[in-house]
Amino acid sequence: MLVHLRLTVPTELSAEVVALLEDEHRSANLTVLVGASRSPAGDLVECDVARELAGEVLDRLRALGLPDVGGIVVTTPTATPFAAARRLERTAPGDPEDAVIWESVIDECWSASRPTVSFHVFLALATLLAAIAVITDSSVLVIGAMVVGPEFGTVAAIATGLVFGRPGLTWRALRLLVLSFALAIALVTVLALVASLTGLVSADMVTRPRPQTGFIWHPDRWSFIVALIAGAAGVLAMTTARANAMVGVFISVTTVPAAGNLALAIGTWAPSEMRGSVAQLGVNIAGMVIAGVVVLVLQRLLWDRVLRASQHLFSRS
Repeated sequence: MLVHLRLTVPTELSAEVVALLEDEHRSANLTVLVGASRSPAGDLVECDVARELAGEVLDRLRALGLPDVGGIVVTTPTATPFAAARRLERTAPGDPEDAVIWESVIDECWSASRPTVSFHVFLALATLLAAIAVITDSSVLVIGAMVVGPEFGTVAAIATGLVFGRPGLTWRALRLLVLSFALAIALVTVLALVASLTGLVSADMVTRPRPQTGFIWHPDRWSFIVALIAGAAGVLAMTTARANAMVGVFISVTTVPAAGNLALAIGTWAPSEMRGSVAQLGVNIAGMVIAGVVVLVLQRLLWDRVLRASQHLFSRS
């Protein structure tokens, strides 16, 4: 698996950048279009790099100062059916699916912490689904609410900002998380009040025994353990670009269901459910942040060694 680098390089840095990328064990398809870049004035340089080495190459480009005076665009080709690609993959340490490109991770976290209309709408809809799940005692709707909720990327951004010393990222993600949940809960609370006044919903529907959904406001030690495991799995999936694993993370933690239960409890005034929902929400977010920080720290310290060791442990054809 390769990644494609598209670099706009000022003339004064072009020779150093090209020299860095000319190593045949580091890149393939190196292309230099002299004078093709207008802003900044300079050259357009493109090449393919093994995913396992992309982080190292980007670090060296940063050391040259290219991000400050030029441009770097990283994309992933859908297919690379040529011999040099296979050669790069063989010589690069570890497996490309295990490789971490930290610059991409941080950029993804900045995107996940950006307040957007769609983020707030999805979280509000997920919270509303969770509230309906409480009323109908439907575990299927709970799962649906978990999947619709967009909050995990923002939780991961908090952990990433803490580990990489980016207080701006941590603060922005935390602010988005708090404000978005507050808005979603407020909206669903208003709807619950209207439903209560019209007789559509009653306090008994919230406080009655609910075998299928009672767990979403009963935090215990297992809630925290599940949050730790889900947070670790989610951050690992994010850093290694394993998007298919994220769905399992979404349906493992009860952040959105707890928010829906809280809104419904406020709307029908069920104080015991409020306390349990707040505790469940806090336990899940705290567990995911803690696990995310631990996984990111371990990856920063040990992941390169693990990749190199895996090359000796697992045979590669």
